[in-house]
Amino acid sequence: MYKIIYFFVFVCITSSLYAQKDSLQLGDKYADDQIYASITYAQFSKQPTTITRSSFSYAISAGFLKDFILSKSGNISFALGVGYGFDFFNHELKVSETNNITVFDNAKNISSNVFKAHNLEFPIEFRWRTSTAKKYDFWRIYTGVKFLYNLTNKFQYTENAIDFENKNISAYRKLQYGLTFSAGYTEFNAYLFYGLTPIFKNGTLNGEDINSSILKFGLIFYIL
Repeated sequence: MYKIIYFFVFVCITSSLYAQKDSLQLGDKYADDQIYASITYAQFSKQPTTITRSSFSYAISAGFLKDFILSKSGNISFALGVGYGFDFFNHELKVSETNNITVFDNAKNISSNVFKAHNLEFPIEFRWRTSTAKKYDFWRIYTGVKFLYNLTNKFQYTENAIDFENKNISAYRKLQYGLTFSAGYTEFNAYLFYGLTPIFKNGTLNGEDINSSILKFGLIFYIL
């Protein structure tokens, strides 16, 4: 896994440097290909009524975005990207699996309950910015959609001093997507991801559908 991640980062950096060189040769109409990296505070939204809010949780991601110009000046474009993301949640929903059947319950006697996920990311952005081919400090507003494909997921909890671990549960939704929004100046930008798909398929708790989705907000950095 780590070799794949290192190779991916190397390709991103090489592609970004090559794209930057090209953009300086295009005059007014330029491409703003970028490496992105984000760090965010994360929460589960739309939790069942008997589940309290998650404790401190976070997510990190990094990847590469290819810019496609829509205006002559280059200040309007859309971008397609690929990346890697890691999610870590301290949460209150007990998730276990027996014989390929996922079981949900309240975390009554649980002292530790965490969820970890590794995802491939495929962001699509519509972009507006005040940059030019020779101006690298500028305002930007980017909005779009991000698709997530889950590589691995793990639910771990400690109950009555016994550790339990469930990997790649069957009810977890492999393909998810959500809306994204980022805005800021130069490399520092506020970032929001609002998940539109429930993370579980056909999950119920005490007769109530589990529609938990992911909400993230924090910072994203765009690097030329």
